[in-house]
Parts: sequence; C-alpha cells; structure tokens
Amino acid sequence: MTSVIEMPRAARPASSVVALHCSLGSGRQWAKLAAELGRGHQLIAPDLSGFGSHQGRVDLPVTLAEEAEQLGDRLDEANGPIHLIGHSYGGAVAFRIATMSPWRERIRSLTLIEPVLPTLLRDDDADRRLHDQFSRLAHELYQDLWNGSVLEAIDKFIEFWNGSGPQEPLPAAARLRMMEHAEKLAFDFSAVLTETNVAAAAAALRAPTLLLSGGLSPNLTQRITARLGRTIPGAEARHLPAAGHMLPITHAAAVNAEIIRHIARADEMAELPLAAE
Repeated sequence: MTSVIEMPRAARPASSVVALHCSLGSGRQWAKLAAELGRGHQLIAPDLSGFGSHQGRVDLPVTLAEEAEQLGDRLDEANGPIHLIGHSYGGAVAFRIATMSPWRERIRSLTLIEPVLPTLLRDDDADRRLHDQFSRLAHELYQDLWNGSVLEAIDKFIEFWNGSGPQEPLPAAARLRMMEHAEKLAFDFSAVLTETNVAAAAAALRAPTLLLSGGLSPNLTQRITARLGRTIPGAEARHLPAAGHMLPITHAAAVNAEIIRHIARADEMAELPLAAE
C-alpha cells in the first residue's frame, strides 16, 4: 500500500544558490548569473581564500576539505536548501562540499563546470598521463613561485587553461591582478592533487547534478567531466564545442540558461509529494 505525504507549501523553505569561482578569480564572476536569477533565489558568491576579500589570509587551506570549511560561515548564511555551483577549482571545492557533513544533506542540486579533480584519472592507464601532465605543471609553478618568477608562473597557468582555444593576449591590468593572487595557486594545485577517493565520493552523490564542459578546454578537464558523468548517478552533461575552460564567462548566456533550468527542475522535483510505503 502506498500513501502520499504532503508537506504544506509554507513549510518548504526557499532555496538559495551558492556559486564558487575559479582560481585567480572572485565572486564577481557570477554577476550575470545573479542578474538572470533575479529575486527568485538568494545568491551567495563568496571569494575563495586568497582571492578578492580573502586576499592576505595567513591560514590558507592546503586541502579541499579545509577550503570548504573556511566557507562554512557563508554556507550557513544560505536560506533553506542549497543549489551549489562551482567552476574549475571552485568546482572541485563544490564537489567536496556536496560530499561533506553537515552540508551534503542541504544540497538540492549541484552544477559542476569543468571541476579540477585530477586524481580521478589516476586509476586508468590512458587517463593517468593527463594527471601526470597536470602534476608536472604544478611542480613548475611551485618552482617559479619559490624563485620569485611570478610572471612566468602566470603565463604557464594561462597557457595551460587556454587549451586549444585562441591564444589571446591578456590585458595588463588583468595580468597585474593575477600576480597579486599568484601565491594561492600553489595551495590550489596542492589541494586538488592530494584529494583522494574521488570516484567513490562521486558514486555516492545523490543530488541532481549538471556537468558542463567546453570543446576547446584542456583535455584534462574534459576527461574529468566525462568520467564524472559516468560515475555520478543520474548526472546530466552539457558540452559546448566552441567554448573553452572559461565558459561561464565567455559563454555566459548558454551556461546560465542551463544552470537556471537545472535549478528550476530541482526545485520542481522538491515540490512533488513524498511517497511512503
């Protein structure tokens, strides 16, 4: 026998959106998404440690778990269930949050835009070369930053993330802004390269998950996104062939439309009556 349990509409808390930016970015990355969401959802777009308003912190995190914990106060500001969004390094942090107590039970939906989770690729001989390539890049950046060659580190970082996209010159102001935050790169690389049990954590995810990737992005993140798509139960994948790794900015209209559709669907699913045996 099946009975239906209705939760009064007034008792269902409104949901919030938490969006996490990429390395060398800031919460301002999500300004267009905030405008398109309108007043229907509370949007929280915090600056990750070492960037924006968190620049100059002495307790920079060395693991994704520590990065997530430093966002605890901002997550606690969110009203009701959380629609969690993350891009690049922010995607790796969002993935970690979605698997951690006490937040995993509050995640109503998850959107990962090319999350940097390279250790997912270590268990396959064909994919391991991508992990090793990324690890070598991290080592080169560590050396450059240690030797004070900050500009060289930034150039290598940008070249990698350009993937097969056009090599457009970076404006001087943007380059200077990146140099101010460059120290945090070493911590970000260390955090993602020491993350363990990614496949098992992905298989245990139950929040409706949307995965987004670009066809001009580095092979590393395209492959990570594809692997997650096969591992996370019920995950949806959207691939933009003409987009690169910075697709939330360069292709904001298409990306934001997918995010908003995903959020709306998750909210609608939460409104359905609960069935109990």
